[in-house]
Amino acid sequence: MSAAEPAVGNAPASDPQGNAPIVPEAEFDAALPPLSGDINAPLEAMTPAAPAATTPAQPARATPIGPGDTLGAVGPEDPALTQPLTPLGSFDSTPLQNVVVADPDAPEIRYDTVVRGLDKLGLEDEFKSLSALREGGGKAANGAQVAARAREDEGLAVRLMRSLGYYDATAISTIEQPTAPTVTPAATATPPVDGAAPATPEATGRLRAVLTATPGRLYTLSSVTIQADPVVPADLLRRNLPLKVGDPIEAARIQGAEANVSLVLPQQGYPFVKVGERDILLEDQAPDPVGAYTLPVDTGPRSSFGRIVTTGDQVFGLDHLNVFPRYKEGQLYDARLTDDLRDALVGTGLFNSVAVEPQRTGRTGPDGTEAVDLLVRQSKGPPRSLAATAGYSTGQGTRIEGSWTHRNLFPDEGALIASVVAGTQEQGAGATFRRSNAGRRDRTFSIIANASHQNYDAYEAFIGTLAVRWSYDSTPIWQKKFTYAYGVELTGTNEDVYDFAAGERRRGTYGIVALPGQVVFDRSDNLLNPTTGYRLKLNLSPETSVRGAVRPYVRTMVEGTAYYPVSDSLVIAGRVRAGSIQGIERDDLAPSRRYYGGGGGSVRGYGYQRLGPFDPDGNPVGGRSLNEFALEARYRFGNFGIVPFIDAGNSYESSLPTFSALKFGAGIGGRFYTNFGPFRVDIATPLNPRPGDGKVALYISIGQAF
Repeated sequence: MSAAEPAVGNAPASDPQGNAPIVPEAEFDAALPPLSGDINAPLEAMTPAAPAATTPAQPARATPIGPGDTLGAVGPEDPALTQPLTPLGSFDSTPLQNVVVADPDAPEIRYDTVVRGLDKLGLEDEFKSLSALREGGGKAANGAQVAARAREDEGLAVRLMRSLGYYDATAISTIEQPTAPTVTPAATATPPVDGAAPATPEATGRLRAVLTATPGRLYTLSSVTIQADPVVPADLLRRNLPLKVGDPIEAARIQGAEANVSLVLPQQGYPFVKVGERDILLEDQAPDPVGAYTLPVDTGPRSSFGRIVTTGDQVFGLDHLNVFPRYKEGQLYDARLTDDLRDALVGTGLFNSVAVEPQRTGRTGPDGTEAVDLLVRQSKGPPRSLAATAGYSTGQGTRIEGSWTHRNLFPDEGALIASVVAGTQEQGAGATFRRSNAGRRDRTFSIIANASHQNYDAYEAFIGTLAVRWSYDSTPIWQKKFTYAYGVELTGTNEDVYDFAAGERRRGTYGIVALPGQVVFDRSDNLLNPTTGYRLKLNLSPETSVRGAVRPYVRTMVEGTAYYPVSDSLVIAGRVRAGSIQGIERDDLAPSRRYYGGGGGSVRGYGYQRLGPFDPDGNPVGGRSLNEFALEARYRFGNFGIVPFIDAGNSYESSLPTFSALKFGAGIGGRFYTNFGPFRVDIATPLNPRPGDGKVALYISIGQAF
């Protein structure tokens, strides 16, 4: 013991009482009230004792209360405690409004986010897209907000890892404070070791939110069980639930497999299938973490197509509704055919809303399946519409066409279409009666009457036409591989024509009877904007021209187009076209029925109809044959595109085209893509022009050139 330490065993001189007890033990025991051995006895009264004098060396002690003593008077009651409670009906339950006023002078917290452990699982990009820390953009009002975002991201990281089958996953976040700058005075700075550069001050002034994810063990399927009634075929459910033992218990994989069951079974005769709640029993005590997967499935009855029934504000009766199905009654149910029926009804444009729903009937067919009726819920839509198109091209001028359509003026689907054309070089009007789905789905019957005035360099004509046409056409909803059209056409036309024998232009009147026909084989991927595939088209029209004599002849045109995608944004498109007129001399043929080259749909760079033979006045006279070639590179970026192109072709006096005297045009176009097709602007120039050909030609229209 050193001299600086106080003694422990003896009292210092400054303590007169020393280690003596404050209350002697005998006095303490005497002050205790007597205790009864009966635990059920009432408490004894406490008798007061005379107060003892206190001395500086001995503190005052509490005086016990003895028998007969009473407590002092109780203070007055608080008046508020005697008031009745406020009735519940009049109680104001509006919570207090705590208004937090941001301090405009408070500095904004900046922080960086560091994520560890998710990149190995391929989850970093998905985490970034959902992260609260990332969404904050590295800015926060205070550190507490950064910490709250970090805690939210902890839960996000765990959910993402569990979605891949890591059910033991954990995530922890830490907020690292910015390091204050540390500057060592030059006189006392520690010299670098082994010639290393001296440490630089680190003072970023930004918090750093660090999230560390630990996936743990990967759980896999130990069994796959489907609880369902027997189906036909017996393995229908199992082979359409693409899960197997050993697969990771991955959320997207399992949900996709269950969705496949819900999708495929209605296509295989089970329209009322219901997939229940899965159960996965995890076992984490085994050497390898696994889960037993069980899926309940209520398949419902195996069904076949029954009848069509309808309700609602009817647009079509049952007779016309039965034109649309692509199935036969009694055929095994397939949800795709139900969807196809609905799409066909939507495609008529006559419904405000339409739904097709399978309905159980309880009727059993010969094959044991239950007949399912399709309930069509109809709601009428507006039957009238207005439409307009406009375009411009060098040589053809401005052309504006408008139409008014009543699609169901003559039920069912008997439409009346009135149209008018106003242009700088063409004017006309027409009316069309069109019966869609005429006795057969997608078959159209039309009666067409129109009159027009056309004034071009090649001819000026007044033309009247009456035609009847049957067709099986593609539509934007159903693009068919094979389509056709045929009909009868009566045309009367009065045209000016250059008479080479007389050496001047004369007007002539022609009567024409034609039996036009067309077949198209289409393997392209899109009707309005194809990017892959090809198309083949043949037009054949036996005709008779009457002008002083009857002269039969045949007009033919063959066309092929192809589309090759080099990449997602670049498509190479090509076209070849050839035409021939057999059986008549060119000068006996009405000028409007001859073949011409040049223009926006032909060889761009040359004026409309300006390719081919000319008369002595420098006007085109057309020919009996034609060939054309075109190549485009369609580059698209977003809703816009650039299309460089080169075209070639000519028309000839002979009945068969040749490859001599080909004319070439090249240019570049712009495209603006809309939901109804691309808007096209092409600028082209002739590469081997003739006298009178312009240097630049402009074409504006809707749709690709081919």
